Amino acid sequence: MSIVKVIEVIATSTKSFDDATQNAVKEASKSVKNIISVYVKDMSGKVENNSIVSYGVTAKISFKINKEG
Repeated sequence: MSIVKVIEVIATSTKSFDDATQNAVKEASKSVKNIISVYVKDMSGKVENNSIVSYGVTAKISFKINKEG
């Protein structure tokens, strides 16, 4: 039987929400193995002079901790 664990991470990017999500997975993968999915729970942006200067996501990352077979 496989067991799936979920962690919540916060990541940012100066490019886009997609890039912030990629950063979340990239950084999590440095210490977590067997990542199987990412769910973006929340998005936010930092605005300066009427322009978005930073994109942020709160993401839930799921990974297997016990692989069958």
